[in-house]
Amino acid sequence: MQPVSLANTRAVPVGRRIAVYGPSGSGKSTLSRQLGETLGLPVLELDSVFHAYPNWVDLDREAFREKVGAYLAEHRDGWVLDGNYSHVRDLVLAEADTVIWLRLPFHTVYRALAWRTVSRSFQGSELWNGNRESLRQTFFSRESMLVWGIAAWRSHHQVVGDSLRTTHHRARVYVLRSRRQVRYLHRNAAPASDTIAGHQATGD
Repeated sequence: MQPVSLANTRAVPVGRRIAVYGPSGSGKSTLSRQLGETLGLPVLELDSVFHAYPNWVDLDREAFREKVGAYLAEHRDGWVLDGNYSHVRDLVLAEADTVIWLRLPFHTVYRALAWRTVSRSFQGSELWNGNRESLRQTFFSRESMLVWGIAAWRSHHQVVGDSLRTTHHRARVYVLRSRRQVRYLHRNAAPASDTIAGHQATGD
């Protein structure tokens, strides 16, 4: 993919169908909400669909694909989708104008993930559909996000990178490697009706 410098772009074209990828703690949900507000687009956090029932009872693959497919069909005028799920990546990429991949440094992402996870655990905050991160889960479970953030780091980058290279799509791809680049894209994001195939945008 040909690099495109965000620093030389007054307006960053993002279209109206935007997929946001990145490891846990990278800021996907925050950026998605910001873009939704800026561009007037509905935002869907895929975690809220997949984790459908309390006590972390999740949808199976086919039910998940059906729900996401129905959402895409209902919102053809535009959307921002936040989530890495490989089960539906082909559905999302087939419709996306733009992919934003947050590839921030590990220390930046893991610090944010740890703070968020511990805070949620102490507060008992509800995340999706009655599910919560508990102190037990955070500190005494193999399912802890503190463990997941380390164990899944390498595989996330490999799997998402492979998907963007091998899955048919026509989306422009912005690969952002710092909080500064994320802020720049948010400040300068602009609707665009066209698509630019195979471009990787980077920032200074």
